[in-house]
Amino acid sequence: MEEEQETLVTISSHKPKSKSNYRIIDALESKSFSWIFIDQSNPWKAALSWLIFFIFTVGLPMLSHIVYQCSTCDDSHQRPFDMIVQLSLSICSTLSFINLSSFARKYGLRRFLFLDKLSDVSAKVRDGYSEQLHRSIKLLCSFIIPCFLADSAYKIWWFISGRNQIPYIYNIYLSHTIACILLLCSWLYRTSLFFLVCVLFKLTCSLQILRLEDFAKVFEKQADVGSILLEHLAIRRTLKIISHRFRAFILSTLILVTVSQFASLLVTLETGSLVNLSTAGELALCSVTLVSGLFICLRSAAKITHKAQSVTSLAAKWHTCATIDSFDDVGLTEETPMANSSDRANYHFAPEDSDLDEGDEDELDNTKLVPVYRDTITYQKRQALVTYFENNRAGITVFGFMLDRSSLHTIFAIEMSLTLWLVNKTISFS
Repeated sequence: MEEEQETLVTISSHKPKSKSNYRIIDALESKSFSWIFIDQSNPWKAALSWLIFFIFTVGLPMLSHIVYQCSTCDDSHQRPFDMIVQLSLSICSTLSFINLSSFARKYGLRRFLFLDKLSDVSAKVRDGYSEQLHRSIKLLCSFIIPCFLADSAYKIWWFISGRNQIPYIYNIYLSHTIACILLLCSWLYRTSLFFLVCVLFKLTCSLQILRLEDFAKVFEKQADVGSILLEHLAIRRTLKIISHRFRAFILSTLILVTVSQFASLLVTLETGSLVNLSTAGELALCSVTLVSGLFICLRSAAKITHKAQSVTSLAAKWHTCATIDSFDDVGLTEETPMANSSDRANYHFAPEDSDLDEGDEDELDNTKLVPVYRDTITYQKRQALVTYFENNRAGITVFGFMLDRSSLHTIFAIEMSLTLWLVNKTISFS
């Protein structure tokens, strides 16, 4: 961890004002907050982290559902959908906490965000990544703060307006105040964990998008085919690492959010169900929270996949323009120019990356270079590169399935079909 911090300091020293853009990392790794979320560097911090997790994710929601079910309250203060709300938030936050703990234990936050690899990229990419870190704080706050304020308003109203119906211990005002604060802390803790993982995934994708945009500029200048291939292999290898790290989280979140939304739809459409702002407001807020986090993940994955696959069309255009230009210069009757002996590339195998321990590469579909044994015609080099791009599409995958725009359309179609089927089964028109 000390070496990684030194690497970041070295990178940031070229631009002192960019140091403040890493405050999301500093805040999560500081002594005040690291033990709450991810730091398990020693047994005491790990035990404290898990204790806080169990209190706010398991203990308080379970106790709240049992004590404050309020089945004898009036219609405005009953909580018929509280079970779905508590289970949905607790399961998603549990999944997030397990992933964060695993990431912190294996890599550390700075290595997990590929900050240790920023020395290998251009200054423009480093500055852009610093700006993305700064924007991630705003994105995280823009989701957490409104949800927290809305839930605070709901719980404060619920405890104040129903103070004579809601159970309490010893003193009604003190009991309800403490209970309200604890429930709000539980809500804030669970939503923060979930949104944090989603924003971290978006952040890792943002770095690769910046790298791809910088990589695309090599086609605008005279560049060697081998160097282009090496850079693309490095980006593709990194995308595989990101996919291996987040594939279980993305798939589990998609399944959990889908089940949660269909369960919510089923109970709200049930005959005789009491649905109004006071009874279903917290359920709606929970749904907005979960769907927003899933949307962040799917949109980020689709965006970087689209960027990675657009390199193919860019390379094809570059190859076409170069071929037309070469024939315009040489003439149609002359032979295609051969590569000079000085242009020969003695490329070696790509070095193994220690981050690849998350998934074994396929014997054929790997990111290793094949050594060149003889001279190659310049046209053939370009054609081989375009063919490589066409048959090796990079992007974010979930257990082999590419998360591109077509996949999002398919997911939307399936969800819509299931929703219409469920509505058809629960609502009957006379």
